[in-house]
Amino acid sequence: MNRESNEQPKGVRNQKASSTFEELEVYQVAREFRMAMYRVAKHLPESEKFGLASQIRRAAVSLTNNIAEGHGRYHYLEQIKFMLQSRGSLEELIDDLNICVDENYLPEVEIAPLKENGWRVRQLIDGYVRYLRSRKAANAVGECSPPYGNVDADHLTSLDLTNYE
Repeated sequence: MNRESNEQPKGVRNQKASSTFEELEVYQVAREFRMAMYRVAKHLPESEKFGLASQIRRAAVSLTNNIAEGHGRYHYLEQIKFMLQSRGSLEELIDDLNICVDENYLPEVEIAPLKENGWRVRQLIDGYVRYLRSRKAANAVGECSPPYGNVDADHLTSLDLTNYE
């Protein structure tokens, strides 16, 4: 949230109250884009069935899977990491659309609106990453860990591990 107001950053509408990834606006819009990219893959020539079409399907799945997986992580840095992976898959898909135009698989007039939708998803991902960074202190989960340093080898050999064998 912005410190000066109660408004969420651009592209983060309804993100804060989301208890499931399916409620996230960024996921919903990315899901629509994924489905559109699957339709593109279905319209590619048979010669691209195991090439570009397969690549599009994998990147499209990665787009939404990483949003879902990141949402399931507790620490904000992990959530951000998965959102950035999702963004990478998205940019790969936009380049795949460029390939479709360059190779005359689909007309540019059909590809242009898809690319616009892709850049909209990018804005939402970036907005959600900004939101995650802004709330990092509030929801960061940490675990206690022993101090890093020399390990007392005698202490380790005297541990009773019979219940763990």
